[in-house]
Amino acid sequence: MRKITLLAGFTLTFFALQVQASSTFRCGSKLVSLRDSTAEVHAKCGEPANRSFTGYKELVDEYGFRQEVQIEEWTYGPTNGMYHFLRFEGNRLSNIDSERG
Repeated sequence: MRKITLLAGFTLTFFALQVQASSTFRCGSKLVSLRDSTAEVHAKCGEPANRSFTGYKELVDEYGFRQEVQIEEWTYGPTNGMYHFLRFEGNRLSNIDSERG
C-alpha cells in the first residue's frame, strides 16, 4: 500500500511540473509567462526565428463586450534540438508549446 501511495505522489508531482513548464518559457536568463505582451517577450527573447499571422479570434471580456483580436505564432529555436511555439491572442501570450526538432 505504501508503494502505491508513493507512486501516486510522484505521478501528481510529475503532472504538476508539466503544467507549470507550459506556462513559462526561458530565454537565456530571462523568463516569459502567459499574459506577457508581445513587446515584453520581444525585449526578453529577441526576434523569433519565424512569425506567423494565423487569423483572428473573437473574445468576450468580463463585462460581455466582444472584441476581435489578432492571432500570431512566434517560433524560437532550435535550442538544444527544441523548438518553442508561442501563441499570442491580442498581443498577449496565450499558449506555450515545445517540440523536439
